[in-house]
Amino acid sequence: MNFFEGFISGYSDFLHVFAEFVVNTLELIGILIIVFGSIGSLAKLLVVALRKKPTTIIIDLGKTLAFALEFKMGAEIINTVIVRDLRELGILAIVIVIRALLAILIHWEIKMEKDEKKMLDK
Repeated sequence: MNFFEGFISGYSDFLHVFAEFVVNTLELIGILIIVFGSIGSLAKLLVVALRKKPTTIIIDLGKTLAFALEFKMGAEIINTVIVRDLRELGILAIVIVIRALLAILIHWEIKMEKDEKKMLDK
């Protein structure tokens, strides 16, 4: 093995480890956003239940979920770097499509809630 082959092999190993670290970090950030956003929405719900004031809890939670989903999608995109075979790539493609559909659904739900709130405010 010459120097170039050794360098490429070492670089490939480093890239794999670094990509796994970034993927796990982005996944963790997404999870934390969901957890703290859900707790915040629950707290708002309890306050609203006590005061009986209209609020935008559903819209806020939807935005939180969409934001978290962006981090998780980023993790999946980076995950494509460390895919080793076609089966993993197929599973990854399915996960990306499902998360993209979830993002579209969440954005649609947010839009519908905003439109409904506007109609009620009139």
